Amino acid sequence: MNKRFLSITILGSAGGVAKSFLSILNKTILDKKDPLHSFMSGCQIHLIDRTQKSETYYNRLFPNLADKVSLHEFDLQDILKFSNHLKSTNTSIVIDLSWADTIEMLECCDKLGVYYVNSALESTLVDENEELHKGFPLIERIKHFESKKDNLSNTKAIIGSGMNPGVVQWMALELMKKDKAELPLACYVVEQDTSFYLEKSIPKENVVYTSWSPECFLDEAIMSYPMFMRQRIPLFLYNQPYEFEFNVTLGEKKFDGCLMPHEEIYTLGKLYDMETGFIYKVNDHTTKLIRNNLSNVDDIWDFDMKVLDPYDAPLTGEDLVGVLLVYQTKELYMYNVMSNEIIFNEFRTNATYFQVACGIYAAACTLLLDQIPKGIYYVDELLLNFSNKYGDYLKHYMKDFVVGENQKTDGLLLDRIKKI
Repeated sequence: MNKRFLSITILGSAGGVAKSFLSILNKTILDKKDPLHSFMSGCQIHLIDRTQKSETYYNRLFPNLADKVSLHEFDLQDILKFSNHLKSTNTSIVIDLSWADTIEMLECCDKLGVYYVNSALESTLVDENEELHKGFPLIERIKHFESKKDNLSNTKAIIGSGMNPGVVQWMALELMKKDKAELPLACYVVEQDTSFYLEKSIPKENVVYTSWSPECFLDEAIMSYPMFMRQRIPLFLYNQPYEFEFNVTLGEKKFDGCLMPHEEIYTLGKLYDMETGFIYKVNDHTTKLIRNNLSNVDDIWDFDMKVLDPYDAPLTGEDLVGVLLVYQTKELYMYNVMSNEIIFNEFRTNATYFQVACGIYAAACTLLLDQIPKGIYYVDELLLNFSNKYGDYLKHYMKDFVVGENQKTDGLLLDRIKKI
């Protein structure tokens, strides 16, 4: 990769993850110790969104990037226009933070040898046949993606490198190194997100509040059956996710969360013969709203939805994301926790979006700086099969991880279940 000229195209640039990723690049350009710093002097950044923000918006938030940013407004369903954009801008790497179809974006990159990173799988085919795939949207996205990806061999791509999926697979593999003699019985990705408004008078009763896309959250929370992996097979509970809770213990921290489908559960569960699942606790307001409407969850789609944006009003709380490895007589855990107040003060975004941006940054560094062969990889595949510094790049901005051990275990998922 030519460090004298780097052309980055960011898809979904008006969204919250893009704001966080650009906030990192705004620091990168001044930080000589940043792994990407050497690229930044000759860098051009192209921002694409269907409904683009103004130049003033970007200049105000990212002043160090002002002379490097070019704005573009078009729908990514226009594949020809996107492909022509990649050619005319000589794009080196695409950072896909949009809802565009993952395979379609990858096919354009593959034809031109452009690198590609995203944070989650998207599929127009599944989204446009919502009723057909109701209950199983994620596994259908995965099936569609895996049926197509092996036809692409001219790009380097890392798929699902946000926080979860993404950073959590790195945590799981790091933690498994601590007891190489024994394979865990289970690996659970766990999250407790207490992000909410500081001022208690702001929230309204029938509004879905989340620290990331409410639509994507509801896709997991009310459109999908709870999923876990066992013996490398996806298994489902034919219930609403919010009908059950599962207890999590991380040393002194304890919480109960719901079981939801997630990409990293599938990839880790395919690589290792252990039970995998994602246990998620969202803010109390939204938890209560869903539970109050369990008999008519489809009505929730008609409610107002709001991302918890610290620019609208100050936020309190934090987002804790980590992994819990279960053994016969013990549990090992590793997690990162970020405070909304601290992240906003330094990066002008919320904790959840910043965690995702750290995973995107680590993947971009890996593609640009490490000798990775052409191919399309999930994060855990990448880490297991190729020498890279993904973890080092990640820790440049995500510095604090808590690692510990529970001297006893609460068992597998069905041992932890509690019916609401």
